[in-house]
Amino acid sequence: MISRRHLLCSALALAATPSRAAVEYPAVTPRALAFPRDHGAHPEYRIEWWYLTGWLDAPGLPSIGFQVTFFRSRSDIDPANPSAFAAKQLVIAHAAIADPARGALVHDERLARAGFGAAAASVEDTDVHLGRWRFWRLADGSYRCTLPARSFTLDFDARPTQPLLLQGTAGYSRKGPDPLQASYYYSEPQLEVRARLTRDGRIEQRSGHGWLDHEWSSSVLAPGAAGWDWVGMNLDDGSALTAFEIRPRAAAEAPIYGYAAFRPRGGATRTFGPDEVRFMRIDEWESPRTRARWPVSQQLRVGDRTFRTQPLMKDQELDSRRTSGTVYWEGASLLFEADRPVGRGYLEMTGYVAPVRL
Repeated sequence: MISRRHLLCSALALAATPSRAAVEYPAVTPRALAFPRDHGAHPEYRIEWWYLTGWLDAPGLPSIGFQVTFFRSRSDIDPANPSAFAAKQLVIAHAAIADPARGALVHDERLARAGFGAAAASVEDTDVHLGRWRFWRLADGSYRCTLPARSFTLDFDARPTQPLLLQGTAGYSRKGPDPLQASYYYSEPQLEVRARLTRDGRIEQRSGHGWLDHEWSSSVLAPGAAGWDWVGMNLDDGSALTAFEIRPRAAAEAPIYGYAAFRPRGGATRTFGPDEVRFMRIDEWESPRTRARWPVSQQLRVGDRTFRTQPLMKDQELDSRRTSGTVYWEGASLLFEADRPVGRGYLEMTGYVAPVRL
């Protein structure tokens, strides 16, 4: 989801330059998405991200979670500025491994202005890189990633097994009461992932399932919003569940907006409006670093069904204030229905340390 999906205020500040002018960012309004063009970047919009999470398994080893997110951000620098050094576009990348044997995320992050071969995001199809980190889409529709991080190296292929899931109304995804508080948003659930993870001097060949979100916008959150809770879940029967809730800053107030989509394997997508979606905290974990209290286990009501999330481990907090300006909880989680495990995916939460600003 949005993130991813994850708030680029401090990164935009890094783009400061004396040459500025009023920059107009296009509004998000209903339109038909066109592929493969819309797999690529949309540099005229303020923010964009490609976000891939999943679970990886290997014989004799515990399951782990992984997250890879590439962000593109358009700054407010005058587009007419002729300098090649003007940071008109920024590229940010986050990567994390969730391993319960360690008890906390192993993660890395990068930031660079686009240009000079340091970072770029193609407008033709998914192909974004930052230094030696790269994520791209192949002609057959599968994805590839090479990511040499500081304490691990992750290389993987992710192959679609289902059609694109266009979120909202044909990819136009409302995020608030104002129709302009929206994004263009599609997902690719149930990706088959084959990964090579190198860490601590050993190589692990792993496989599992992933979830891709691609989203771009210029204005997402309503005034008074603190942040969001979001889930992307691959169910064991091949179904896919997306849900999010935009939370207000005042905890006693009702949620600002909510949405869910459920697609059974081989079936049509059913969407749910704000009155049919509700997140309710079950268990909290207090971060020893930020003192934020994260509801790491939540009950999720979608229509007439009730689910429960359970984290792979409680400490999945990612402090990315050096690059994206925010702290978020990005957690590999199990999904239960009627106390029966039915799937795996990720729960994402923002705005618990400080309100998100977009």
